[in-house]
Amino acid sequence: MAKIIGIDLGTTNSVVAVMEGSSPKVLINSSGSRLTPSVVGFTDKAERLIGQIARHQQVTNPENTVFSIKRFMGRRHNEVSSEEKTVPYKITGGAEELVKVGVRGKEYTPPEISAMILQDLKKTAEDYLGEKVTNAVITVPGLLQRLAAPGNQGRRQNSRAQGRANYQ
Repeated sequence: MAKIIGIDLGTTNSVVAVMEGSSPKVLINSSGSRLTPSVVGFTDKAERLIGQIARHQQVTNPENTVFSIKRFMGRRHNEVSSEEKTVPYKITGGAEELVKVGVRGKEYTPPEISAMILQDLKKTAEDYLGEKVTNAVITVPGLLQRLAAPGNQGRRQNSRAQGRANYQ
């Protein structure tokens, strides 16, 4: 039977775990850490960096390094004016449109950026298990409260898109 992984998709860091017997085991990523920074970087050579390596480029390439993306999940541009001032990367979209991030001439939605992090965590689990992972439980508590509010059907759909994206 295929293993189910557990992922804590955090604003700052993320973690992936598997059950070994009756105990969860938090996996070590390719950087040798159990914590994976929730950071996605884009290099001038069109490479995509995830985690610690992306965090390293934050100093030299801040406008192309996306972090704290969960703060923008399911939110419209007119809702994020204070958060927008705290990040060096470009926030795009009309006032009533859902936020997007502009990086190296492309636009990405917060679910797309989150999916990149999820894909990296999935790869960590697959490397450890030696098999393809097709099922995951993902915790996103800060986001769920906002998504569960009445009238947020579009935001829930945005979140579901994130979950689909990590296993395509």
